[in-house]
Amino acid sequence: MNAVIYARFSSHSQREQSIEGQLKTCYKFAADNGYTVIGEYIDRAQSGTNDNRAEFQRMIADIERKKVNMVITKDLSRLGRDYILTGHYMERYFPEHRVR
Repeated sequence: MNAVIYARFSSHSQREQSIEGQLKTCYKFAADNGYTVIGEYIDRAQSGTNDNRAEFQRMIADIERKKVNMVITKDLSRLGRDYILTGHYMERYFPEHRVR
C-alpha cells in the first residue's frame, strides 16, 4: 500500500500546531493499521472550498502517476469543505483510480 497523508489548515488564525496534530493522528492511524506512509502533502493557509491547492494538486498528479493508492487525512474537512467536490473525490475519483 502506497499511503500518503494529506493535511491542511485554512487560515492564518490557525497555527502550525494544527498540522502537527493532524500528522500525529494520521501517523498513529497508519501505524495501528500496518500502513507505511511514503509521503506527505501539506497545504498551509489554504481554503478547502476548492481543489486549487498546490499540495492537493501535487497529490492528485501522483495519483495519476500511480504512485499513491491510499490517502490518509484526519477527517474529510481537511480533504475539502465543498461537500459536492469532496464527494466527487471520495465516491468517484478515488475508486476510479483504485485509491482508498
